[in-house]
Amino acid sequence: MYAVIKTGGKQYRVAEGDEIKVEQLRGEVGDEVAFDQVILTSDGEKVEVGTPFLESTKVVALITRQAKDRKIVVFKYKRRKGYRRKKGHRQRFTLVRIKEITG
Repeated sequence: MYAVIKTGGKQYRVAEGDEIKVEQLRGEVGDEVAFDQVILTSDGEKVEVGTPFLESTKVVALITRQAKDRKIVVFKYKRRKGYRRKKGHRQRFTLVRIKEITG
């Protein structure tokens, strides 16, 4: 069984036991978090699609890690003008393990 959930402005296809990296969520390591914006579920034979979300379905996950991602370099440059700006950014993320899909 799998589901498509929406969190942090993005959509993720998840199944029980999967680990996914999502935008930072509130909570400590070991806390449970529930995703109630479920767009689609499927058990292999039957597919349910919400309009826009399924009301009675939710996905329960366990927070396994809160951290910062790898650094990305933001480099602005204009040729022949002597304009260069170099900046780095590390995005915060939460690693969650999907526990169960109910509904």
